[in-house]
Amino acid sequence: RNHKRTNSDSARIMEAMKELCSTKVFGGTITEYSHVSKSVGGSMHFGVFLPGTKPQGEGYPALFYLSGLTCSPKNCIQKGGAFEAAAKAGIMLVFPDTSPRDCKIDGDRESWDFGVAASFYVNATESKWKEHYQMFTYVTEELPGFIMKNFPFNGRMSITGHSMGGHGALVCYLKSPGKYQSVSAFAPICNPSECPWGVKAFTGYLGGDRKEWANWDATELVKTFKGEKKTILIDQGTEDGFYKKKQLLPEAFVSACKGAAHPVSCRMQDGYDHSYFFISTFMADHIRFHAKSLLPQ
Repeated sequence: RNHKRTNSDSARIMEAMKELCSTKVFGGTITEYSHVSKSVGGSMHFGVFLPGTKPQGEGYPALFYLSGLTCSPKNCIQKGGAFEAAAKAGIMLVFPDTSPRDCKIDGDRESWDFGVAASFYVNATESKWKEHYQMFTYVTEELPGFIMKNFPFNGRMSITGHSMGGHGALVCYLKSPGKYQSVSAFAPICNPSECPWGVKAFTGYLGGDRKEWANWDATELVKTFKGEKKTILIDQGTEDGFYKKKQLLPEAFVSACKGAAHPVSCRMQDGYDHSYFFISTFMADHIRFHAKSLLPQ
């Protein structure tokens, strides 16, 4: 595919999205944009890192990073430490937002763990939320398609994320066999049906039917996954307060993986907490993990 843009192409792209800011980093460029999303019926914010080196072949592969509760794309962009490893590997990074923000749903800002910046990356079915909170469709279909049309993306993608975003990464991967080349997560919410955060979110977005919850719970989804069983990489800090409060439950996910003969590497990292100090420590290792699947060997 020819990625040289004509004047008409540039005009079309400018209508489709608005550049918010752009900065050079490790020879490449991190740029933040807003665009109008059909999936959520409103404006969405995302970031894209493009390496400074020419892509191998028809464009760059992409690693999508899903952020956690209260976060925006800026958290990982500014604190994740992802750019050096991505630049060296020649991988595009995409940072979606954590929810719609301008849909003005009553009560969407009343708590930090539900509503704005707390979508749990589901397709909501409850009437109050279903019009705008179609985040699974946005992350897995609409945004990758938009990136394909507007950036030098070759279509090969992997996914990772932190906490709520780690849950999102695992669910996107497990619900979409063959779509992602690999998946990893930092301190993910592994079994949301059984933790306070997840129960609150799933009740609000999906209603009270636990059978429906299972369709959005990685620990349940891995039991019936029909795709190629590639190793799932998880890092979890032992001094993570949310881990200690039983919000994350990686042991349940590892047990389900073993029962389903799905390979998983869950590395308990001694002394690390839930913060971006933890994420940035292991980010380069995760990017190298994904590079093995995204790039020709």
